[in-house]
Amino acid sequence: MRDDQQLLLLRPELQLPARQSGPEEQFQNQTLRPILKMQHTLLARMFFAQILQHKSIFFQLSAPARQEWIANNLRSNTRLRQLLAGAIIGHFTLEEYHLFETNQAENMRRLTSLLTQRLQSVDFEAMLKR
Repeated sequence: MRDDQQLLLLRPELQLPARQSGPEEQFQNQTLRPILKMQHTLLARMFFAQILQHKSIFFQLSAPARQEWIANNLRSNTRLRQLLAGAIIGHFTLEEYHLFETNQAENMRRLTSLLTQRLQSVDFEAMLKR
């Protein structure tokens, strides 16, 4: 049995500026961003496994090329994108999942965009040395 209140208590509080926004942006700021922050280490580790499969390529790229490689990989690798999205969606309350479903295409686009930005900020070189 799911306890939605417990799920909400796990999330970090984000100090985002209050402003008028549409339902998709509210969902992004109140649900997606906190879950992405909470799951950051797991998401980075999951993506790092993908990098290790292509190690000879990724670590030979320049920093801007690595950023593009990450974005392209998330765009083109449906299996990986869905796996990472599942690590986020699994932390939705039932009400949030219903909201996600009502405009799934836009919410998935936002989720993928935020995920891409978060993964592009990870120092995968440091992870390689651990």
